[in-house]
Amino acid sequence: MTENPEFGAMLTWLLNHRELGVEALADRAGLPADEIRAVLAGDTPSEGLLRRLAPAVGFHALDLFILAGLAVPDDMAPVDATAERSVRDFVMDAVHLPVAGRQELLQLIRSLPQEERSSRFAPKWSEYLADGPGGWMVSMLHYRNLSWSGMAHILGVVTPTYLSTVTYRVIGEGYKDLTPRLVTDFAALLGIDARELAALTGVTLPEVPRPPTPEAVDAAALVWEARRLSAAQAHHVSQLASSMRGNSRNEYCINLPGS
Repeated sequence: MTENPEFGAMLTWLLNHRELGVEALADRAGLPADEIRAVLAGDTPSEGLLRRLAPAVGFHALDLFILAGLAVPDDMAPVDATAERSVRDFVMDAVHLPVAGRQELLQLIRSLPQEERSSRFAPKWSEYLADGPGGWMVSMLHYRNLSWSGMAHILGVVTPTYLSTVTYRVIGEGYKDLTPRLVTDFAALLGIDARELAALTGVTLPEVPRPPTPEAVDAAALVWEARRLSAAQAHHVSQLASSMRGNSRNEYCINLPGS
């Protein structure tokens, strides 16, 4: 077993934060306690362990694979990389709708049958991403089928962070440090508690962050569920979201109310 002390430290912090002991976690995850202790001591977790561990600690398994520095299994990746533009467009439209409209789109996405994967998902620029906090955040968003443009557009609408597409690439490559504001806003779109994400990335928050806006919470859910859509399905959802907005579709708000 190779060494991965960084992930062991992250998991130790999570357990302490949740006031969860090794035995309790083992029971919850259906894992031998000794396997968990080995990871806490610095062993690299196995794929099976991460899959079982994720729901027990309240994380998506996809995100744990990225934090552990392991390759994301194909079944956790988006079904169709070419759906990314439609995903960006319908999320942008959805967050300008009332709550009922956003929920209608979310239910539609969940109801659509998952089609066969036509090719292996290979996120753009992944070879340039740093093995560190900025790279982890961008990789998590890439694996939610968001391009640089998708990140810039959606974060610019549902959070106070409005950056260029190039800036997100710079963050992913490790040339721009994460700030408390960036961590809080990444957390909102990732659907992760900002305080936990800050601790796992080594960023100190000067104060307890405000909860994400309802628009950001729904954007995170839409982006996550849209990973299972083909390009044709995503285009269908995008057309519906556009029609639900009607004539207002040509207008987009920056930093929606409450963000």
